[in-house]
Amino acid sequence: MPLTPADPGGARWQRRAVALVGALVLLELLWELLLAPLRPGGSWLALKALPLAVVWPGVARGARRSRQVTTFLLLAYFAEGIVRALTESGRHALVAWMATTLAAAAFVALLLSLRSRRG
Repeated sequence: MPLTPADPGGARWQRRAVALVGALVLLELLWELLLAPLRPGGSWLALKALPLAVVWPGVARGARRSRQVTTFLLLAYFAEGIVRALTESGRHALVAWMATTLAAAAFVALLLSLRSRRG
C-alpha cells in the first residue's frame, strides 16, 4: 500500500530511502565500470547493481513488499562493502566504504519508513 500524505514522517523517510537506494545503484555501477573496477576497463561485476535496480521502482512507489525485499538485499551490499573495504586498499577501499555507508543509511531509512507506516 502506498504512503499517504497523512503520514508525513513516513513519507519523509520514504523519500530518503528512494534517494539512497538510487544513489547506491549508481555507485555500484560506477564502482565496477569507472571508479575502481576489479579489472582495468570495467568488469561484469557491475551487474551486481541489477537486483537493486529491479526493486527500486517499487520502492519509489512505496510498495511495502518492495521495501521489505530491498531491506534484505541491502544487507548483502553492506556485507560486500565491509569485506572489500577491509581487504582492498586505496581508491578501492574508499569506494567500498562509500557503498557500505549508503547501504546502511538506505537500510535505516527503509526500516523507519516501514515502521512509521505500520503504526
